[in-house]
Amino acid sequence: MPLIALAAGLLFTTSATTADGTALRDDRRPQLAQLITDKRERLDERDAEATALRAKVDEESRRFAEVDEPVNEARKRADALREQAGFTALHGEGVTVVLNDSSRRPTDTGADAPQNDDLVVHQGDVQAVVNALWAGGAEAMSIMDVRVISTSAVRCVGNTLLLHGQVFSPPFKITAVGNPAAMHRTLDSSEGVQQFRDAVADFGLGYTETVERNATVRAYDGSSDLRSAEVTK
Repeated sequence: MPLIALAAGLLFTTSATTADGTALRDDRRPQLAQLITDKRERLDERDAEATALRAKVDEESRRFAEVDEPVNEARKRADALREQAGFTALHGEGVTVVLNDSSRRPTDTGADAPQNDDLVVHQGDVQAVVNALWAGGAEAMSIMDVRVISTSAVRCVGNTLLLHGQVFSPPFKITAVGNPAAMHRTLDSSEGVQQFRDAVADFGLGYTETVERNATVRAYDGSSDLRSAEVTK
């Protein structure tokens, strides 16, 4: 018992010294917030550098195309595929869907009380809308005004969304250019979208669907590197 009491006393003394009169867990939050800010700033700097390098490569290939016929032919083939690959902006009628967290809080304690997970937008909810819009014939799409292409991956951490290295908080806006009536039908028939709409009624989540007469989906301006691919049969 004396040894246990001595060890406990040493632990309390160390904790008090480390915390310097503050809660250990709370004291780390400003450090974590600053770390995230620093990482984001470095990522923004590298994105800007990568964009400048891609522009330089494109300018050099354009210059070579003027004197080298094989390079010129390769650029022509690439230019013909730019729109399909998402490297040009697209305008036209379409649909915008906005998903938002609930303003409610899990304060009730009953068996049917909502949990935290019931009150936030999840990765699967965003993916359900995206898949339904593609199924409805969407010609181009953006999430939070960031162009979605074939290699895009939507990930959620907590109630934030990660897309192409950028972090977004709700509400999440998804815009698709295409036939509004066709996309509305696939949204209505999507099981995942219907489940989210049920949660809107049950837990106060946000869902709005707006027809756009002149929607704009910006061109993709990120890296076009493809690490692996497989030819479809």
